[in-house]
Amino acid sequence: MKQHLKRRDWLTATAGATASSLALGAQISSKSDRSKLAIPGLFPGRVVQVEHPGSIISGQYQAGPVKEMMHRGMAELTGTAGWPDAWKLFFEPGDVVGIKLNPVGRPLCMSDPKVLHEVIDGLKSAGIKPQDIVVYDRYKREFLDAGFDKWLPDGVRWTFATDRTDSLQQNIEGYDPDHFMDMALVLPGQDLSNPAARRSYAARFITKDVNKLINLCLIKDHQSAGVTIALKNLSHGLVNNVNRSHSTTTLNACGAFIPASVSIPIIRDKTVLNICDGIKAVYHGGPFARPQFVWEHKTMYFSTDPVALDRIGWEAIDAQRALVGKKPLAEDLPDKFSTFIRRQPEHVEICGAMGLGIWDKKKIDLRKFTLS
Repeated sequence: MKQHLKRRDWLTATAGATASSLALGAQISSKSDRSKLAIPGLFPGRVVQVEHPGSIISGQYQAGPVKEMMHRGMAELTGTAGWPDAWKLFFEPGDVVGIKLNPVGRPLCMSDPKVLHEVIDGLKSAGIKPQDIVVYDRYKREFLDAGFDKWLPDGVRWTFATDRTDSLQQNIEGYDPDHFMDMALVLPGQDLSNPAARRSYAARFITKDVNKLINLCLIKDHQSAGVTIALKNLSHGLVNNVNRSHSTTTLNACGAFIPASVSIPIIRDKTVLNICDGIKAVYHGGPFARPQFVWEHKTMYFSTDPVALDRIGWEAIDAQRALVGKKPLAEDLPDKFSTFIRRQPEHVEICGAMGLGIWDKKKIDLRKFTLS
C-alpha cells in the first residue's frame, strides 16, 4: 500500500541521509560519522540569553563583563558548575577545534577579540592544546582586514578557504571535492549542465583540518536572507559558490540554499556549539554594518541548536526595528539600504522542518539572565 507524505514529513524524512540525499531539490554528496554532538546537539531547543549592561562602554567591549557572560552562559547551557566542566561536555584532549568567525560587518559589527579569547580559554580548560585550535573565516583578505590574525594567543593557528571573494566563486582550491551540495541553481548566464556552477563544495578546513567546530556568530539583519545569525554563518562561511543564492535583488534563493548547505553531513556533524555575540548587532541594511543601524544589544546567546538560536535572534532584531518605527524584517519593503525585493528569513523554519533544530516557539527552552 502506498503511503502519501505531507511536505513537512517528507522534508524531515529526507534530512538525515548522508550521500546523494535530497534536500529541497539539492543532491548532497558527503559522508560523516554522526555523533550525539551533531546539530541540533546535546540540548535541542535550549537557548541561553545573557545580558550585561556593562558589556560595552563607549563602543568598546569590556573584558570583565564579557567573561562573566561567557561563564554564566556556558554554565546555564550545560547545567554544570565549573567553567572546565561545561567545555568538557563538548571537547576532549586530542580534538582539533575550529572557530568560525565573522568579519563581514567590519569595523562596526564583527567578531571581537575579547569574546574569542574567552572561547579559547574555555577550550584550554578542557585540555585542548593551543596548536589544536584553528581560527577560520572563508576569505584570507577579509580575515586579515579584520585584524583577526593579530588577536591570537601563542600557538593558536588560523586558516581560510581562499584568498578573496570574486563574482564567480567556482574555484575549488581550498575546498573538498568529496563533500558538496548540488542544486539546480546557477548564476545568470552560467551553464546549468556545468557541475562547478551547480555545486557548493565544503571547505577543506571543515572536512580535513578540524574534527569539531564552534560557530561564533553575530546578530544581523540581512537584506536577502532576512537574518544572518548561526545558520547563515555556517552555510555561507563554509562552502563556495554562494553568490548564486542571492545573485540579484529578485533572484534570491537563500530560503533553499541555506538549509541545503547546513544539511551537508560534514558541516552538520562537526558543528557542536553555537555562541552568538550580540553585544553589538545590526537591525537593517545588513550584512554590512552602517552606523545608523548598529545598536548595542549587550546580550550573548548560547545554544547547540542553530535553528532555535536564530529564531530568538530574529525576534531580537524585530524588537529593535519596532523601537525605531520599522516594520518586521519579513514585511518591510526595499529601500536604498536593503534593496532585495523580499528577504527570506523563512530559511530558519525550513531548517527546523529538515531536522536541523527546533523552530516551534512553544518547544524552545529560552533561559534569560541579566548580570550587573
